[in-house]
Amino acid sequence: MIVLVVLGLLAVLAVLALAHWYLWRRLVRDVSAPGGWWRRTGTGLAVVLPLLSVGALVGGRAFPLAVERWLAWPGYLWLAVLLYLLMALAVGEAVRPLLLRLPRPRAATPSEPVADPAPVADSGPLADAVPSPVVPSPAEPSLAEPSSAAPSPGRRLFVARTLAIGASGAAAAVVGTGAYGVLRGPRLKQVTVPLAKLPARAHGYRIAVVSDIHLGPILGRGHTRRIVDTINGAQPDLIAIVGDLVDGTVPELGSAAEPLAQLRARDGAYFVTGNHEYFSGAAPWVDFVRELGVHPLQNARVELAGFDLAGVNDIAGSTEGDGPDFDKALGDRDRARTSVLLSHQPVTIHDAVRHGVDLQLSGHTHGGQLWPGNYLAELANPTVAGLERYGDTQLYVTRGAGAWGPPVRVGAPSDITIVTLASLRA
Repeated sequence: MIVLVVLGLLAVLAVLALAHWYLWRRLVRDVSAPGGWWRRTGTGLAVVLPLLSVGALVGGRAFPLAVERWLAWPGYLWLAVLLYLLMALAVGEAVRPLLLRLPRPRAATPSEPVADPAPVADSGPLADAVPSPVVPSPAEPSLAEPSSAAPSPGRRLFVARTLAIGASGAAAAVVGTGAYGVLRGPRLKQVTVPLAKLPARAHGYRIAVVSDIHLGPILGRGHTRRIVDTINGAQPDLIAIVGDLVDGTVPELGSAAEPLAQLRARDGAYFVTGNHEYFSGAAPWVDFVRELGVHPLQNARVELAGFDLAGVNDIAGSTEGDGPDFDKALGDRDRARTSVLLSHQPVTIHDAVRHGVDLQLSGHTHGGQLWPGNYLAELANPTVAGLERYGDTQLYVTRGAGAWGPPVRVGAPSDITIVTLASLRA
């Protein structure tokens, strides 16, 4: 097992090194003169930036949070820029040959000579003075024909600099916009879910679903406060925090989570663990959120007016003997009542179907977070984002309110979803 981990790590480092060599070649070597300031600066960045990214990835387990912050901001942001730089340069590789083969501007053609008068008879002393028209040799190319020679060094440098500037500008714009979306905070999303067994008195019941807040070295107390203000402003009947609240320990991030104590809903706020809680120590976080007034549902169920609310631990807890237990949470319930299940990972939908759950609320996927990551997320999750039906069970997956790794989202905006339950009997 250790050998496989080491080999996997070496493979990742090799890919990272190859990617940065390619970037150095296209963005530094091809656009600058040897010994110039940009050649020296770009070469230094090609060494420092991947080291910062590796430091950000391992920082949570190797450094205290105060040190990790210094690595996380530049390291994670560079990973996002790296992704879109490589994509933009790949497009550049496709158009580079076309730009190099564009015809050069044609040389100016001399004006046509004025037509000669009628030829003079070949006699007399002036006959030799009449010039004969000059006919170009077939072996000599016309000045008006395009040159078929290889592109000049000046043309190659111009094309290289144009593509480098274009790719860098596109990557910076995409990452900058995506980072603004995360740091601004999630926006409210409205979804209505019709449920056949929901009684008429519960029609219009509103659940605020928030997941993947990911408090850590980048997103902190201010991020939590924005989320709390957004939820309270929507005035839901119940709040469901569906895992991945934190990336760190209670001593490090407890103060960042404290604004959760200000959540307000008629039927309270509930919490289930995500996989990242087990990376940080799930038990202390369960105790901490309980102190904040948020009710943990650890393979448990509560009966509310109109439906049952159940929650299961995340699959990651199985390695610690603290995984999901659907029988404990749902086994002895009255199946005539509507049931809503909180489960961090969408893959548990098949267990929910077997236990007759009407609606499962999940997160985990981030909606892919960084396009085209949504296609990768589809390989591991039955639903990446939105509402889908599996037999008699419906699954809703929120994209989450934060971000893991790069504080950037592209094609998967963060959200807090107000799920409105609709009764078919109303």
